[in-house]
Amino acid sequence: MATTAEPQHFMRTSGETDAVWIHKEPYSNHPQFSKLTRDLETDVCIIGSGISGISIAYELVTRGVNVVMIEAREVLSGETGRTSGHLASDLDDGYTEIAKKHGDAGAKKAAESHSWALNRVGEIASQLGIECEYRKLPGYDISQYKRGQKEHADDIKQLITDGEKAREVGLTTTFKEGFAVKGWDGKIDQRDAVVYSDQATFHPTKYLVGILKWLKDQPNFACYTNTRMLAAEEKGIEILGIGQKEVHVKTEAGHTITCRDAVEATCVPLQKLSVIAEEEYYRTYCIAVRVPKGSVEDCLLYDSAEVYHYVRLTDCDEKDDYLVVGGGDHKVGQGDTAAPLQELETWTRERFPQAGSVDYKWSGQVFEPVDYMAFIGKNQRKKHTYIVTGDSGNGLTHGVLAGRLIADEITGTPNDWADLYNPSRLASIAKSAGSMISHDLQINAQYKRFAQSDIQDIEDLVPGEGGVLNTKTSKPIAAYKDDQGKVHQFSALCPHLKGVVCWNNTEKSWDCPVHGSRFSKDGVQLIGPAKANLSPMDKSGEAQQAKAVNVQ
Repeated sequence: MATTAEPQHFMRTSGETDAVWIHKEPYSNHPQFSKLTRDLETDVCIIGSGISGISIAYELVTRGVNVVMIEAREVLSGETGRTSGHLASDLDDGYTEIAKKHGDAGAKKAAESHSWALNRVGEIASQLGIECEYRKLPGYDISQYKRGQKEHADDIKQLITDGEKAREVGLTTTFKEGFAVKGWDGKIDQRDAVVYSDQATFHPTKYLVGILKWLKDQPNFACYTNTRMLAAEEKGIEILGIGQKEVHVKTEAGHTITCRDAVEATCVPLQKLSVIAEEEYYRTYCIAVRVPKGSVEDCLLYDSAEVYHYVRLTDCDEKDDYLVVGGGDHKVGQGDTAAPLQELETWTRERFPQAGSVDYKWSGQVFEPVDYMAFIGKNQRKKHTYIVTGDSGNGLTHGVLAGRLIADEITGTPNDWADLYNPSRLASIAKSAGSMISHDLQINAQYKRFAQSDIQDIEDLVPGEGGVLNTKTSKPIAAYKDDQGKVHQFSALCPHLKGVVCWNNTEKSWDCPVHGSRFSKDGVQLIGPAKANLSPMDKSGEAQQAKAVNVQ
């Protein structure tokens, strides 16, 4: 597992670990942009430079719209660079459940839109000449149970039902009894599969670096990194089409971007509640293990477990491919961050005995909407501010889809899929009221950490680890002891809704168990909905945080 002691590492990715994608596309290959040092005006300001922000920028720029993109850290430093690279219309929640929330018409729109998105990646890669390992391949849904067990038969029956519903809404699916993936040579027998045709995969950062390099040469595009947004406020009066509002995007350094429309492509909106309460927040884990070239079928593979496993291949070298295996999901700040990685390795070796060394181990974040569909469009109660959130395990296709949906809305182009993803939708959210109540109760329980302490004394910390000290006589402290034994202290209160953060020992980060905000070991904000960093509590913490964000 590649790690670094340098605080600047968190400016390039949202964890201490590195994903397999740097094997072929190191951070040094990412385009470099300068920091915003002045006020400016543009048509559209996009906040965030992951697959959503870059896709929206591409679709707008090609339509002649002037676009400014800003990023709090470096480009591609968020969750896009930490995915597993699946491009699927075989959606995680299944079309049977999607139809219960959105009806058959809604499920059909979901199938159409995600199919369009995975094809759109291939189109753009071809148009711009981007070599990003894009290819079409089948997806296999298999049981989590061994063949011969009653649970296996029941499981397969449900998978067949889901496949039939997927076929009803326009996808091509078949059931193959006795099917086994080539290379699955271990003793555990989970044969039988529902096959989803026309799925795809790619190298996500190669693809997006290619688009960014193209965008950098366009006269109607500009990007500024190390430029953190603190607020996006709509100003002016606009009633029944009369008058005109504009958006003022204010940065941490005190500059203002004045624009007609703003898009928060930040994984989750940087705001208090609204859609924040309509999502659940999970960590998910991946490993990349060497397998001899040609020894495993090139496919997408998913089992049916509640915390399911997902598998694909990516190029390693002339001799080996990497088998990328993911799973181990748990709520942010509420689970063991080491055990899932060991479980993934055990699971893989039991089924693929040709597996060699595990060269990369990492984790990422998943935002799960209560009604399974992402929120893409105008933010609730806003006229010119757009959001993209709720990836639901399909963030790559959702991000590409956001490019079209938001570009269409901004340019006044009708889109039949827009209502399905509308952040202000009501009917499907109402059908999810029970889940929301349960989720809220679980979230409220996390405030119990105000009465808890992870450590009794800061001196007890081992170098390279952190913990929350809560003396109950003062505010809780998030203390990190670096590899040299020096302690850096920050407020343990998340700036969002004052949840007490937890130490993530795998990613060396502070994770909030309330709404999933995350911060580097140096208190730098990595993922919202919190906008700001953790406040330093001593001079060492202040100096370390300044070093992390390269403040001189």
